[in-house]
Amino acid sequence: MTALTVALDTADWRSRVFDLYAAVRERAVRESPEAAHSLWRAGRDTLFGTHAASPLSPAAKESFTGLAVAPYDPGFRHEVDIAPSPAGEVIDVQTGTDGVVRFERLGTVVIPAVGPLALWRLAAYGGGVFLPLRDGLAGIAGGTYGGGRYVLDTVKGAHLGQGRRPGSLVVDLNFAYNPSCAYNEAWACPLPGAGNRVTVEVPVGELHPLPPRTRAQFLLE
Repeated sequence: MTALTVALDTADWRSRVFDLYAAVRERAVRESPEAAHSLWRAGRDTLFGTHAASPLSPAAKESFTGLAVAPYDPGFRHEVDIAPSPAGEVIDVQTGTDGVVRFERLGTVVIPAVGPLALWRLAAYGGGVFLPLRDGLAGIAGGTYGGGRYVLDTVKGAHLGQGRRPGSLVVDLNFAYNPSCAYNEAWACPLPGAGNRVTVEVPVGELHPLPPRTRAQFLLE
């Protein structure tokens, strides 16, 4: 596989993810967040099982029957305000695929029954809002991925929209998903640091991948 082929496949994957989340936002308004979640699950299963840029290996694709995702729980959907943070907080993350990636702290969102989480902005070409999460079930068999999950990563299309209040965000933890590095060690992903780790169990969203990774890279320390 040539570098050109990989680049074009990745671009197509990103385009499809953007389209999927646009459809998810539209369905959440037109029908319900639960219906939107069903669409999201089906779309991600299709991408993982069939797309050339899927993080699954060819062998894993052959036996793939769908991602492990918990049933939708409306109690984990919130529209949250963003509390500003002091200017200047940054984290430089060394990744295996993209070099050093810098994130700037945008503020803090407080999730009911979960607690405060740091909200970040990708300080690079494309920008984007980034909200990772590592919860109390991380690394537990049948729980969530040990490195943590992403809730929002808008530069890659994972965006649930703004809330009804100006400046607020829809944060629905049912849409928390595993980064690509959970499925393929060729990827190195920015994962939750101290400001995005909670002891509360969050049993919704995408659960621990099977088979689990053998070498986790816990970045954003």
